[in-house]
Amino acid sequence: MAEWLVEAGIGEDRAILLDRGEIRAARIDWGDAAGTLRPGLVAQAQIVARAASSRRGTARFADGAQALVDALPPEATEGSHLMLRVTRAAIAERGRTKLPHARPAPRDTPRPAPGLLDTLRAGTDPVRLLPVTDRAFDDADWDELVEQALTGEIAFTGGSLTISPTPAMTLVDVDGTLPPRQLALAAAPAIAAALGRLDLGGSVGIDFPSLAEKRDRHAVDEAIAAALAQVPDGWRGERTAMNGFGFVQLVSRLERPSLVALLARRPAAAAARMLLRKAERVAEPGRLLLTAHPAVIRATPAHWIDELARRTGRLIEWREQPGLAPAAAFAQALAT
Repeated sequence: MAEWLVEAGIGEDRAILLDRGEIRAARIDWGDAAGTLRPGLVAQAQIVARAASSRRGTARFADGAQALVDALPPEATEGSHLMLRVTRAAIAERGRTKLPHARPAPRDTPRPAPGLLDTLRAGTDPVRLLPVTDRAFDDADWDELVEQALTGEIAFTGGSLTISPTPAMTLVDVDGTLPPRQLALAAAPAIAAALGRLDLGGSVGIDFPSLAEKRDRHAVDEAIAAALAQVPDGWRGERTAMNGFGFVQLVSRLERPSLVALLARRPAAAAARMLLRKAERVAEPGRLLLTAHPAVIRATPAHWIDELARRTGRLIEWREQPGLAPAAAFAQALAT
């Protein structure tokens, strides 16, 4: 039976849905570092902008954070206050950040956004909190999953996927050496698996090889439908049929940035969290030496290092190595 495994790391909580030793879905939660307005938060806010005859506007919460609001009632004029529920977190993109989304919640009482553990426990699959030193994440190839999220590259038999977050949608390019029809059919299950593993939501555009024959396109449509049926909890959304240029669009609910969007947009911050996870798992005795690119060191707040020292009971030392790729940072024990 599938089970969510959760690690409460330094600077991030992470979870994997493990099914027969395979990661079927994954989540990463950076807490307030990803924005104070997170899905599930219910709080009072003030309408600061609303166009005439529009049901959309902008609201400001008590901490100064702003959100776009849909379905505003007529009485919600500029300057008025109302209870809002956040439905989507901020989404960082190249050169800008899309504001969080919220909707009026007049009958709700104020409450903080649920954390990753509480969100998963509200679902149907069992949830188990693991110590960071447990080997289950490693045994399930967590590092490979993080590498896929950082690079956007996923290999499958006969081809590969390149996943790129853009302002309009997440794009998936299918490439490989198989004949076009075989390549498209082979890519379908890999794409469906990536939806859960990389937490992809919202609008996803898939660029398959062009298929001239309608029957070939229909076969790919059927393969996509069958693959989406295997997504954990069932994929819920809308899907276009493949057009003559090999393009398919998937549209589903978007609540948070995907793993690709989160890690690729802030690689140094992601690498810092990866390094601290490695440091917590060093088994040999002695001081901890963290070797990293300068950008990773700058992305590591002092209180994270204090927390690492508290959790491990060790002295922490840094070694700056400019020639080291950010994701290649490592931790080792030094004899005292």
